[in-house]
Amino acid sequence: MLSTRDMVHVALFAAIMAALGLMPPVPVGFVPVPITAQSMGVMLAGAILGAKRGALAIVLFLALVAIGLPLLSGGRGGLGVFFGPTAGFLVSWPIGAFVTGWLTERFWKRLNFGYLLAACAAGGIFVVYVIGIIGLSLIAGLPLEKAAAGSITFIPGDLIKVVIAAFVAKTVNRSYPVIRA
Repeated sequence: MLSTRDMVHVALFAAIMAALGLMPPVPVGFVPVPITAQSMGVMLAGAILGAKRGALAIVLFLALVAIGLPLLSGGRGGLGVFFGPTAGFLVSWPIGAFVTGWLTERFWKRLNFGYLLAACAAGGIFVVYVIGIIGLSLIAGLPLEKAAAGSITFIPGDLIKVVIAAFVAKTVNRSYPVIRA
């Protein structure tokens, strides 16, 4: 059962995901998946809210997208986005937030910037890429290795997002810890 405070935190992070969608997507010509800031929201949700609440925040956000709100980068929304080339990445987001949060909770007593970097990279890059690349391959009809090769383009930007997310999460967790030891 979620407390009122937990529900507010979940809703707040769904709103943060929507706000990150206001940044325009950067198209990459040879892969039908744009660069967006919303993948950083996945990392932040897990690293600040923890596994359960972080995943719920992303599920709430995706539910709002599914009912047609244009909250994804570029003003996209509706059920159709769950059947396009980005579907695997969208589906991976709650799982990525959960993994990031789970790792953050496990490191909590000795949490430092390095652990947060590892948690954000594991959930926000590794999990999201594995599921997203498989989805891209299946939906776009690309060979798995071609979908993976095209996704390499995103790694430098995602590494920058990992550093930003870890820094923000460390600062927030120090001043207003939502995760309790």
